[in-house]
Amino acid sequence: MAYEFIKVDREGPVTIFTLNRPEVMNALHSPAHFELDEAFNAFAADPDQWVGIVTGAGDRAFSAGNDLKHQAGGGKMGSPPSGFAGLTSRFDLDKPLIAAVNGVAMGGGFEIALACDLIVASEAATFALPEPRVGLAALAGGLHRLPRMIGQKQAMGMILTGRRVSAAEGLNLGFVNEVVPAAELMAAAKRWAAQICELSPMSIRASKQAVYKGLDEPSLQAAIEGQMKYPAVRALFSSEDFKEGPLAFAQKRAPQWKGR
Repeated sequence: MAYEFIKVDREGPVTIFTLNRPEVMNALHSPAHFELDEAFNAFAADPDQWVGIVTGAGDRAFSAGNDLKHQAGGGKMGSPPSGFAGLTSRFDLDKPLIAAVNGVAMGGGFEIALACDLIVASEAATFALPEPRVGLAALAGGLHRLPRMIGQKQAMGMILTGRRVSAAEGLNLGFVNEVVPAAELMAAAKRWAAQICELSPMSIRASKQAVYKGLDEPSLQAAIEGQMKYPAVRALFSSEDFKEGPLAFAQKRAPQWKGR
């Protein structure tokens, strides 16, 4: 369907979500949150879509986060239960998401990227959680995801100063997977997506769910012992892909994944 504030394109099994408000550096307001919620719902429900890429329109910004001018002007506030950008409180999406960060990723924009599973960044990308500079706090997941990804002290160094971090430093800190020249960003993100699509979608979903749910378990033992009850893991063992993988290996041919 047509959207006003985002674009959604499909290339084979890959869905590309583009935050499309370049005139405000892809800052998001309430209507954009609800459009993204609808788009991610459709992606989650579509059996033919296996991987998502999230990026920003233009070459200046991935997203500057919350549209403060819209807020200050009395614009309608609010977001769906799935959170900022329809994503930051979405905890049941087992399909992998790649953030292709093409410029500024500030505040909520950084939180969108952190809610994705992989971050591929342009050399021009910058990241920050600067909410305290405007009397706010990064409560759309940034205060919780960043310490889990890079450790408490490194995260607090960013959170308590609001400082900007380059793509190169993000790679060194560990929240960025790859840094590429700006002109190569989408090609790099699609390369990651293509590598994922070579694998069983059922295996990928089971793996993603096991990682995130396992991190919430009280111990390594509990994670290992509890993983068989996770829905995506159970679905893997009853899937066509679970049969196809070993059969293709035995027949020395490429597997034909069904994602079911």
